[in-house]
Order: sequence, then C-alpha cells, then structure tokens
Amino acid sequence: MSTIQLVRRGVVIIILAWMLPGTGSAQQNRHGKILRLTFSASSILNNPAGENAERHLTVYLPPGYEAGNKLYPVIYFLHGYTWTDSTTFASLKLACLMDDAIGAGVVRPVILVLPDSYTRYKGSFYTNSVLTGNWADYIGKDIVHFVDAHLRTLARRESRGVAGISMGGNGALKMGMLFPGVFCAVYASSPATLNWSDGTSLRSPAFKAISQAKKASDIKDNFPAILMVDLARTYSPDLHKPPFFADMPARYKGDSLVIDTAVRNIWDQHFATQMIDSHLTALRRLRAIKIDWGRNDEFAHVPVTALAFSKKLERYGIKHFAEAFLGGHDDHLGGREGRFFTEMLPFFNTYLTFSD
Repeated sequence: MSTIQLVRRGVVIIILAWMLPGTGSAQQNRHGKILRLTFSASSILNNPAGENAERHLTVYLPPGYEAGNKLYPVIYFLHGYTWTDSTTFASLKLACLMDDAIGAGVVRPVILVLPDSYTRYKGSFYTNSVLTGNWADYIGKDIVHFVDAHLRTLARRESRGVAGISMGGNGALKMGMLFPGVFCAVYASSPATLNWSDGTSLRSPAFKAISQAKKASDIKDNFPAILMVDLARTYSPDLHKPPFFADMPARYKGDSLVIDTAVRNIWDQHFATQMIDSHLTALRRLRAIKIDWGRNDEFAHVPVTALAFSKKLERYGIKHFAEAFLGGHDDHLGGREGRFFTEMLPFFNTYLTFSD
C-alpha cells in the first residue's frame, strides 16, 4: 500500500492507494478509494481533559466517485471502545466489503465514513462532557458538516444513516435520539453499556479499585476500572476532583460500599435506555431503527440490555427491528457472511434516499 498526502482548504488528506490486481480501467473502476482525513473539531477544542481536537476520519468513496458530479448518501459508522477509525476499517476489511457489496448490488454506491473517537481513557461514548469535550456534537455536527463541505454528498437527513458496533452501537442510538434532523436511519450492532447491568453495575469491583487509587496510573492494567472511570469522566465529570476528575456513583469506605444516589441519577440521564423516555418525538421521526446482538456475547450485559432497549421501544409503540443471532460480540460482523455485509448494508440500501 502507498500513501499520498495532500493539503486542500486546510485539511490534510491522505489517500491510501491499495495495490490491487489488474491495470485496466475496467478493473480499477470496481474499486473505491480510501481517504484518511484530519481536521480540527470545534466541539472538542480546548477541552479541560486535553483531548486532541485534531481528529481523523477514514472515508470510503465508491467506485466511479471521481468520474462525475454525482451526489451520494453517507453511512456514518461509529467504532467501539478501545478501537479507532483506522483499526476498525482495517480489521473488518471494509474496503473489500464495500467494493464487493456495491459490485453485487447489496447496496447502491454510497460513501462510508468512520470518525475517530478514541480518547485518553479509550473511548468517548459519543456523549457531551464538560471535561473531555462534546463528543455527541462532534459526530452530529462537526463530522457531518465537514463531510458535506468536502465531499459530494446528498446533504440531507433522508440520505444519512448512522451505525456502530459496541460503544459505537450505543452511540448510534444516541445520535438518532439527539439528532433526528441529521440522520434518518440507525443500526446498532451489539450496543454496549445501554443501562445499568453486569457491565455497569454499582457493585462492580472496579469501584473498589478506583476508590483505592491515588493516581491515574494505579488502574492502568484494570480494564473494568478504566471503563468505569471513562464513563464517569463522560457522565459525571468534576474538574476539581483528581486523579480522575469525576464523581463516582459508587465508592468504598474500607470494605463498605457507598452508593451516591445523586451521581447515579446523573448517569441515568445518559444511559441510552433511559433516554428513550425524553426522546420519543425524535425516535418517531426516524425512518428506521435496527438493533442486533449475539446471544453468546462475551459481555454479558449486552444481550440483556439490548433486549430491554427493544422492549422499551415496543412499549412506546416505536417501530424498529430487533434480532438476537447465534454469535458473540463482534465475531459475526466482518466478512461476506458477516452482518455488516448481509444485514447492515441492505438495511441502509432500503431506508436511505439515493437520489435528489
């Protein structure tokens, strides 16, 4: 693979030129182009946590994009916790999947955008925070405006879909609730931390490790503690409380667990399942919603909370699709038999508008 770096209107554009078989124009026209773009996100700029506002996004442009003036719909795909745009794109081999899907008619030509939402604590949870920056606005405003300004898009909600895996599935559902005027269709795959459960229990041992930590590095090898700290820095930040600068919904005094009801209530307001109650109008505006999850997900909270999310939508009469499949957290996502190819792309092919 070779790279070409350009600067255009203050934006760094890295063209990833994949070495593919065949040299004729017909062969080349079957392959899309991959860009890695860098821009300054105003929603994250000058955040107290020092998160870098210079963000990356990986973009797939469909075959034929450069040959004319056609406008294209856009699918925004949000990555999971500990991942980035580039690691997700490479791991799932999305360039090949998109080429194959468009070539086979699984989806009509469409632009795919993966924004980078990795932070110092491994994930943004696509939520606005006075500490780490406004990561919901980063997706729903900054990224969409940037993409519409620099690429040939059908710049309207009917031609924008948002999807994601794990933390990104959670984020996709939040984007649908927060920005129904921006996106019309939502696909959440194995959405994580939708509500209190095994993965976000107030009785998690992580809170004891956090209570005992004197400095941030004390939990550097404790994944559950890092996750809880990240959620706290996102949901309940406290700029005057080192080392993590956040209020915890649970803490320990010796061996005794103490629940902070006020902080727990703040977290309630940010969990996607509990957001449903106050975002019914937004949910009803969406053209389509789909949630799927693996019955054997290694994160035990995902099947429980995904089903509960679906049942709550059902109680409110919100039309949606929900499916439990035989598989784990993300082992059935990639490949031509994976759900990105067989389910997600056909979903957007049906519910996005592909023409003026």
